[in-house]
Amino acid sequence: MGVLVAVCLARSAPALAVSPYPAGATRPLRVAKPSEFAHAASAPTGGSSAPTSGSSAPTTSSSKRTSKQRPKRKPEPVLHGNPARALVAFEAMQRAYYIPGSGLYQGEPFSFLWPFSQALAATVTMAHVEGIAKIPGLTAMLMRELSARLVGLKSYLDLNNSGAPEGTFTSTLAAYDGTVAPPGGPGGAKYYDDNAWIGIELARMDELTHNAALLGGAEGIMAFEIAGWDAQPGIACPGGIPFSNSPEDVERNTVTNAPTAELGLQLYKLTGDAQYLQFAEMAYEWVRTCLTEPNGLYADHIGLHGKIEPEEWSYNQGAMIGAGVLLYQATGNSAYLYQARQTAKAALAYYTSERLGKENPFFVSVYFRNMLYLDSVTHDPPGTTLVQGYVNYAWEHLRLNNYVFVFGSPASAQLLVQAAIVQDYALLSSAPSTYF
Repeated sequence: MGVLVAVCLARSAPALAVSPYPAGATRPLRVAKPSEFAHAASAPTGGSSAPTSGSSAPTTSSSKRTSKQRPKRKPEPVLHGNPARALVAFEAMQRAYYIPGSGLYQGEPFSFLWPFSQALAATVTMAHVEGIAKIPGLTAMLMRELSARLVGLKSYLDLNNSGAPEGTFTSTLAAYDGTVAPPGGPGGAKYYDDNAWIGIELARMDELTHNAALLGGAEGIMAFEIAGWDAQPGIACPGGIPFSNSPEDVERNTVTNAPTAELGLQLYKLTGDAQYLQFAEMAYEWVRTCLTEPNGLYADHIGLHGKIEPEEWSYNQGAMIGAGVLLYQATGNSAYLYQARQTAKAALAYYTSERLGKENPFFVSVYFRNMLYLDSVTHDPPGTTLVQGYVNYAWEHLRLNNYVFVFGSPASAQLLVQAAIVQDYALLSSAPSTYF
């Protein structure tokens, strides 16, 4: 599978919802004290007053310059608005959760792959923020951060699958464990959605750095995903990729198939290999056939005997919207774009600000990323407005005085939440053409 560079999962759903993810998946989780919340009147607005790793503008004297004084230095460029807020949130993520010198983030003792994958996505998206290149030292800093993410990613990689029991969906292909792999951690099940998240980011990094090893890593993940296709006879709605390769994970999910379709379409664009396009089309159509709800949204998963979990998470809609747009771009078939727009229309009607506010910010960030990508093709509102309203609320109400963001009741800080907010701000600050 080449030089894979890492993913898997563990997920906490909103309060009161039944979650298939391990209980400690998003640790460390710390409940915020009321005194820790920032006050809008005293907080940076994202302009030049926000810390930007040495990019603040120099001050100049207000007195008149004499003929012997040196000319005023031209102020150095600074980030403003969304880019500045993306940067301060990213720096807070590193201060609060990163373990220096390890490549890893805090957890038990290290984070699960799921939140790590989103810290990787946040770093990649930060590297695409417009204006970063103009700030002295920022590009170099982000390149170092990308290298550090790849170091950490390797800690999750399991190369020794040969002969090991892999559950119903046996595969001897290398992939990323849900926790740090031996000898640094216990390893464990490999989650197909988290491997897809990692693959998507490796493909983006390949386009950014032109490192062939990254493309090879993304293709290795895709091989693992393709091998997970459940073609066993006698099951309801044959096909689809399961949640993980653990024996008990027999459900096949929207979130395992739609992001894999997106990864396949990225790889088709980068390599021209038709097998990636064909698999993406198959996975996308399987979700539409097996998990479409009467209201036009997508259910979470289907069991072997046909039982459907009807919960309609925002990230499932987002991933299918993005897959539809990417299929349209790859094939020129306008039916895919029509389907994406219909899903977006249904999602906008269903996901009120109250509903989005109850979902884990990670789910919402996936939804936003794909809505913005659709808008970049169709030029339909209200993508940017929708995301901006969400992050504005988060800045005013969910931000602590150290720029760490919280979520839930009680309001708690965790890596997954911080990485999602970083991505939201960075997505608003970068070209949608860099999203996939």
